[in-house]
Amino acid sequence: MAQYLSPGVYVEEVPSAIKPIAGVGTSTAAFIGVVADNVTMPAIPGQFERTASGKIKESNGQPVPLTTKLAAAGEATLLTSWDAFRTNFGDFQAGNSTLAHAVYGFFNNGGTRCWVTRLANEPVDATAVTPALAQFEAIDEIALVAVPGTQDTAVQTAVIDHCAQMEDRFAILDGQQNAASTTVAAIKGSVGNSNYAAMYYPWIQVLDPVTGQTIDAPPSGHIAGLYARVDATRGVFKAPANELIRGAIGVSKRLSKADQDGLNPEGINAIRVFNGSVTVWGGRTLGGDANNEWKYISSRRFMNFLRESIDQGTQWVVLEPNTPDLWARIRRNVGAFLDLQWRAGALFGNTPAEAFYVRCDETTNPPNVREQGMVVTEIGIAIVQPAEFVIFRVSQWTGPGQ
Repeated sequence: MAQYLSPGVYVEEVPSAIKPIAGVGTSTAAFIGVVADNVTMPAIPGQFERTASGKIKESNGQPVPLTTKLAAAGEATLLTSWDAFRTNFGDFQAGNSTLAHAVYGFFNNGGTRCWVTRLANEPVDATAVTPALAQFEAIDEIALVAVPGTQDTAVQTAVIDHCAQMEDRFAILDGQQNAASTTVAAIKGSVGNSNYAAMYYPWIQVLDPVTGQTIDAPPSGHIAGLYARVDATRGVFKAPANELIRGAIGVSKRLSKADQDGLNPEGINAIRVFNGSVTVWGGRTLGGDANNEWKYISSRRFMNFLRESIDQGTQWVVLEPNTPDLWARIRRNVGAFLDLQWRAGALFGNTPAEAFYVRCDETTNPPNVREQGMVVTEIGIAIVQPAEFVIFRVSQWTGPGQ
């Protein structure tokens, strides 16, 4: 307390007991893909290569333009636009086609930030991908991970394991491009179930600017952008489904309702064409019904969002005196954050009391817990589930008195 030596009115600034919890980002993606060492890089306007004496180099009588530098292989590069990809990895071309289409689709569908790690050579196997995933561990903002176009079960499993271990990110997987049939086994391969991943099938068709032809492209990059778009416009609690894929002009294989009836319960999300629009028509985690309460993508990702937001927003608690006053402050701050989520429509209930509870008192922190230097808070929430099956019961009515 300050020392006062003479009569007067003194105004003190007192730190607020309320420390608002801010929601973390949910749509920063991470991509791994091949970009060859010999890709053509874009020219830097107005700059030219020079000789040792300082003269401008010429080729066939024309000055040789200075080009941007290709990003180093194995290093994660942050991109915030398609132009940033071109600057670091080159425009669409044979040496980067799959990755370029994926990143372009990400930004075109609403993505704003992504990290890209390039591999210099094929194959894209677990040996090449594992170091890149390890590097992603230190980048806290990553929330979505994809290796566009990979059909390697070991790679897909490594991505799933990475997301499950980190508990703050979600894997987006491409189904087998040339599946022999529309069965789960043919599309999924031998990759296991996980509520930290989603798989999409079939591949989409896009226009290749290099050849001017329609080509098949893995959907994972476009889907990651769609996730970002839905997060921004509706919220992470809304299923990223019944949404159009921008830039897709078709699908590599058209699925019927009967096809999807066999895929949806197993968590293979169908991409369908309705009235000429390429639409994501599924919102389940890989495994579907087998994942029980985590069978929906929105539920898993919303829980990731809550866990990470509360974790980061309560770091101030560490080493505070473990007293009832601290418990009350925790209840107040966490409760205020969950109230905002309820008001946004993310939690189910007519009132906050029906939607969530926060318990941090002597029942969760008895003497033996406090003696271990622990403060325990119990949180319960009712997450809104997607209206996956919309049923209207219609009957004939002859009117009153008839």
